[in-house]
Amino acid sequence: MKINDHILCGVVIVAAGRGERAGDPEAGPKQYRTIGGKPVLTHTLQRFVDAMPDSPLVVVIHPDDEALFEDACSQLSPPRRVSYVFGSTTRQRSVLEGLRALQDTGVSHVLIQDSVRPFLSNDLLQRVVETLQNGAEGVLPVMPVTDTLKRGNGGFVLETVSRAALYAAQTPQAFGYRQILKAHSDADRENVSDLTDDASIAEWAGIPVTLVEGSAENVKLTLKKDIAMADEKLIQTLPDVRTGNGYDVHQLVEGDGVTLCGIYIPHDQKLSGHSDADVALHALTDALLATCGAGDIGDHFPPSDMQWKGAASGIFLKHAVQIVREHGGTILNADVTLIAEAPKIGPHRLEMRQNLADLMEISLDRCSVKATTNETIGFIGRREGIAAIATASVIYKGMD
Repeated sequence: MKINDHILCGVVIVAAGRGERAGDPEAGPKQYRTIGGKPVLTHTLQRFVDAMPDSPLVVVIHPDDEALFEDACSQLSPPRRVSYVFGSTTRQRSVLEGLRALQDTGVSHVLIQDSVRPFLSNDLLQRVVETLQNGAEGVLPVMPVTDTLKRGNGGFVLETVSRAALYAAQTPQAFGYRQILKAHSDADRENVSDLTDDASIAEWAGIPVTLVEGSAENVKLTLKKDIAMADEKLIQTLPDVRTGNGYDVHQLVEGDGVTLCGIYIPHDQKLSGHSDADVALHALTDALLATCGAGDIGDHFPPSDMQWKGAASGIFLKHAVQIVREHGGTILNADVTLIAEAPKIGPHRLEMRQNLADLMEISLDRCSVKATTNETIGFIGRREGIAAIATASVIYKGMD
């Protein structure tokens, strides 16, 4: 997410509630119940850790929930320590504790998020932050009310309420940090405790709040059935990401150059092999084939078949790419490590990465080439051969 240099956004996630409306008290607070194999709070935290990794973040928790909170944080990917403070008896006072915890972080603005909205999208976050960057003092994501509204009394309809200009409020709600901290502090000091969200406190304090489009996916998990539906949704949509590894080694013999990652490098030796002996592309071919259980390079291009004698190994890699795609795969990234005493790989690394990107038809930033020596140990150290290790990640859809 792009955030201008002139603002620093902090994040307060409110997770101190008991969640009585979710039922089944023995299951614990709803923010720690499991959806998609992880606590609700983990999913919510992950959205901010991924989208705003440099933003100070504090979670407001109940004093009884320290162990649950630590478990939720341990399931973040990658693992990250997250600051927390204890909340109070109301959401309003809990938010105040979270805001106070950010006082020494230098933040200019703050996003306040319900812990039980785990489906927050990057697009919504971007809209909120961009509105702050454009000078808004407060930002509230909303969804237009679409249901017909009725006012009732004693079990009978009194009137139909116009839904024109009515909106359902969501989080994250965002504000200038000093302004919302003062508003919360003033409300606490004056014992104003009936304000249901942070935008209400901003209204009470006279802070203008700008509306932005919310998201239908950004639901708040309130009832037991909400949690069950969220769990079902995540189970259905968890990506099928597979990782494959490949390894290859070829002997060095007298010659005038080697081909690595499809790039020819002049050298006083060459690699011996049936094809052009490109260990990097051979290893990467095996890594891709492994992601869909399609055997290895020898199954598809046996050394006994003379049509492959001296062949460019890019043919093998493109064949593996085609197999992956026929199985419904999309290549996420490819990483190759070359192990050699010579020649120097560094001057050719960018060209190698670009060739991998071209062969696999993916972006350059998804292709990595690294090199290391064997510290003069073993056959590689004696310059008798070059080895390559490759890893490929592929996401599959509709795989049989």
